[in-house]
Amino acid sequence: MENKLTIDIYGEQYPIKGDVDIEYMKELADVVDTKMRELVKKNQYLPIQRIGVLTALHLADDYFRLKKDYDDLIKLLDK
Repeated sequence: MENKLTIDIYGEQYPIKGDVDIEYMKELADVVDTKMRELVKKNQYLPIQRIGVLTALHLADDYFRLKKDYDDLIKLLDK
């Protein structure tokens, strides 16, 4: 079943839809919004487009670090 909702990220409204739980979609939006607001505090003069790209890079870095930790743990457990 496809869920639809409108989320707010840094004051912009985004209609989204997906096959995942609405609360999960809200949680994802909250993570992005929070990260953008953290970066704006440190870089208040950057255009919002750059803040968006920096946010994407920070979240990608978080993902890759977690993936590496996970892969390392799996290797350790396989031994």
